[in-house]
Amino acid sequence: MTKIKVLIVDDSAVVRQVLTANLSQDPGIEVIGAASDPVFAMAKMAAQWPDVIVLDVEMPRMDGITFLKKLMAERPTPVVICSTLTEKGAETTMQALAAGAVSIVTKPKVGLKQFLQDDSESLVTAVKAAARANLRRLTASAALPVQAKLTADAILPASSHAMAETTDRVVAIGTSTGGTQALEVVLTALPRVCPGIVIVQHMPEKFTGAFADRLNKLCQIEVREAVNGDRVLPGLALIAQGGRHMLLKRSGAHYRVEIVDGPPVSRHRPSVDVLFRSVAKCAGKNALGIIMTGMGDDGAKGLKEMHDMGARTVGQDEDSCVVYGMPKEAAKLGAVNGELPLARIAGEIVAYGGGR
Repeated sequence: MTKIKVLIVDDSAVVRQVLTANLSQDPGIEVIGAASDPVFAMAKMAAQWPDVIVLDVEMPRMDGITFLKKLMAERPTPVVICSTLTEKGAETTMQALAAGAVSIVTKPKVGLKQFLQDDSESLVTAVKAAARANLRRLTASAALPVQAKLTADAILPASSHAMAETTDRVVAIGTSTGGTQALEVVLTALPRVCPGIVIVQHMPEKFTGAFADRLNKLCQIEVREAVNGDRVLPGLALIAQGGRHMLLKRSGAHYRVEIVDGPPVSRHRPSVDVLFRSVAKCAGKNALGIIMTGMGDDGAKGLKEMHDMGARTVGQDEDSCVVYGMPKEAAKLGAVNGELPLARIAGEIVAYGGGR
């Protein structure tokens, strides 16, 4: 088996040491070097090019954003951002994701060494997902095996019925690796008048608010981080908070969201499976479910439940996915009515809102 070659770029010697030790424990990963800033990194990369770069954003001589843009312009390479878990740094991290980074691994300012050691599994998963990322949307490689995990039963019991069709429609979207860029493509293409949207994007806490704010500035529709009790309205997209699950609830004649704590489901919190199950349960055929780029299978079972309750369901196609994992698993379950390229998903939402 060919190992994934990783280069770590971070100005903290402790971070470089801990990340190197954690990643090196996985038999499928080889850390080929570590650098204290992008200038040193480029010298190392001239000798051996990595498959994945784990990159800090605030460094001397050249910041991570500048380095990332240079990298993507000259030789696109999967990058995992290793960023401090603060609201202050969240906007910078969003810029990195917009510039082409694949995903985020968080680090606190206090208790750094212990945190990184305890959270080594998510780091390894992020690196493996990045190694499979199709930055140029070429054919993705075969999905990695999916490990046993909690299902949506841990948060919400399954339902055997749903409401009759109404004129009040809702769109539910689930995505992971590559989803920040994909959601930007979809949401910025929507007109101001479109169905209400609820979204789970796998992302750590404290970053979803900055992500929503960034999209809100770019879109005609309103985009914001969901707050418990928010009503789902036409022309509004609600993004689940990082670190908490989001469910759709029916409140009289309206839909609202409920934000709840609970264990990770399908290894994620928020979980797409949890959102999709709640949509199946309370919206049934009044919903459109969309599963987009991402590693693993979170959302596949929930989308199947939506499909079985009469909802229209769509998967992003392989050619346009950064990682064709979640849509592939959904398709294998018979959960999708069909697949669409990323560029056509906004049109599908508009057409659905028009009653198609």
